[in-house]
Amino acid sequence: MIMEAFYRTHKYLVEHVNAPFRRYLMDEIDWSARLIGIKGTRGVGKTTFLLQYAKDNYGPSNRHCLYVNLNNFYFQGHSLVEFASRFVENGGQVLLIDQVFKMPDWSRQLRQCYDLHHDLQIVFTGSSVMRLKEENPEIGGIVKSYNLRGLSFREYLTIQTGETFPTYTLDEIIENHELIVRQILMKVSPSAHFKNYLHHGFYPFFLEKRNYSEMLLKTMSMMIEVDILVIKQIELKYLTRIKRLFYDIATNAGKAPNVSKLALDVDTSRATVMNYIKNLADARLINILHPVGEVHPKKPTKITLHNSNLLYAIYPINVEMQDVMETFAINSLWKDHKVSQPAHDKHLIIDGEIRSRVIDSKRITKTRMDANTVYFRYNSEVGAGNQVPIWLLGFLY
Repeated sequence: MIMEAFYRTHKYLVEHVNAPFRRYLMDEIDWSARLIGIKGTRGVGKTTFLLQYAKDNYGPSNRHCLYVNLNNFYFQGHSLVEFASRFVENGGQVLLIDQVFKMPDWSRQLRQCYDLHHDLQIVFTGSSVMRLKEENPEIGGIVKSYNLRGLSFREYLTIQTGETFPTYTLDEIIENHELIVRQILMKVSPSAHFKNYLHHGFYPFFLEKRNYSEMLLKTMSMMIEVDILVIKQIELKYLTRIKRLFYDIATNAGKAPNVSKLALDVDTSRATVMNYIKNLADARLINILHPVGEVHPKKPTKITLHNSNLLYAIYPINVEMQDVMETFAINSLWKDHKVSQPAHDKHLIIDGEIRSRVIDSKRITKTRMDANTVYFRYNSEVGAGNQVPIWLLGFLY
């Protein structure tokens, strides 16, 4: 009987999933793998992604595929191995597991399922702070791991206009942006949507009829309270320190962090502050920039919020457009590229070699231009030469 309850829930969720378009990651995953892990921050649509996969490939009534959420209290008294065995006995082939970290020994149990049922495929979701291969040796050698990011500007445009657009590599954008922009402008005016995307377009829950900023603030709190404290096993008494640190960073985003002052403000050591900063980055609340060749725990050159929507949610009265645009550029590039920044320098170094800078097109005449630098300019729908319209970085994925 219990399996019937799970099948009914699966059928209802798949029938009612709101997936207005196909996410980019759907075509990047090697679906032939037997164990697939999909990480992502809260709010980016991991649950919808699993349900959309079930709907597109099996439909709501096909019992070969089953979606389960480990929030279900059933799993407090029953193991995942036991459940998977029941599913396979009923002809199950694809098990979609949401929030796998809710089970304390999830990686060991996944390994047992993998070893016991050679014809069973498992696709599971987890938090962005989880290091599937490095911290879970039971599955490190067998899991295929992927990251589901928030909506790109390209994906946002598809939702808003119904038009489809291809993705472009960074090299294609830099070398052919004038031609690419002309092709896009035949379908849509990006400037009519770009400011809205920067304000509320990164997380798919903007489609829900609720206050976006309030939902985002709640989501950020959950990222810290669950994704950082629970998964990283940090004691609850340190929650206020981490939240205060995040607020201090957010209200000074775009600047070089004063680690000593941050440590004093939250009443802890410099080393602990650096660990918290890394945790905030793993939770996709911030992005950390270092000089080329340096990584954590070296002091960052700059810390930005992970995406521009967070800026508007945390401190809307003090949002600087330059910070918004730099945050957008860094986050868009981060999917497939490494972004660095030298100390006391406004330039961003992409992949250790491409020198770039984010500039306001209205202030270009006041900027000393360099032929060897790529300028991502805003307040402009088109570009020319080595000046690329910044919104086009939203077509990288």
